[in-house]
Amino acid sequence: MEFLPEAVAAYCEKHTEPEPGLLYELNRQTHLRTTRARMLSGHIQGRFLSLLSKLARPRFILEIGTFTGYSALCLAEGLPEGGRLVTIDNNAETNAMARSYFSRSEYADRIELREGPAADIIATLDGPFDIVFIDADKANYGLYYDLVLEKTAPGGLIIADNVLWNGKVAAESEKTDKDTEALKRFNEKLAADPAVENILVPLRDGLMVARKK
Repeated sequence: MEFLPEAVAAYCEKHTEPEPGLLYELNRQTHLRTTRARMLSGHIQGRFLSLLSKLARPRFILEIGTFTGYSALCLAEGLPEGGRLVTIDNNAETNAMARSYFSRSEYADRIELREGPAADIIATLDGPFDIVFIDADKANYGLYYDLVLEKTAPGGLIIADNVLWNGKVAAESEKTDKDTEALKRFNEKLAADPAVENILVPLRDGLMVARKK
């Protein structure tokens, strides 16, 4: 999930603002206590999300896919007083871990974790969203995008993780899996959508960043 040479990646990390202490602990505990720690946003991507959020000064952030809560805490750093972040996940075990770290953070009163199917929960939210972060089941990225686009504020950001999918989206092969095909369709969909301006950033496993016009 890292396309840079190891030495260059290490240099980038060394010259990036350190993780706050709580995030450093969560990063370590995620690796110790879960079997899919590679799903964590991690240091550099987390600082990137934090910076985007601080620039946007969002009043309402929607996150689709919580895992252990790392990216939600990063995005919450840009929330002003009275802002809120709703994060959605249907995994009770990792949700419990995320809630424990949310409760220890300075953003505890601004983060709400809703457990259940993302599409159903999105339908109950009114918006407008200032930032949407999509990092859930890859087969439904296109669906989630369709559900949130109308509810995203003009100038708002829609960010999707893992859009390079270990480079599989660019591989010339007749044998592909359903997640790879779904992500290829998603990337093509955003690149062709006149409602947004977008950039695919080759950071870690790829971030699609789109701004609604």
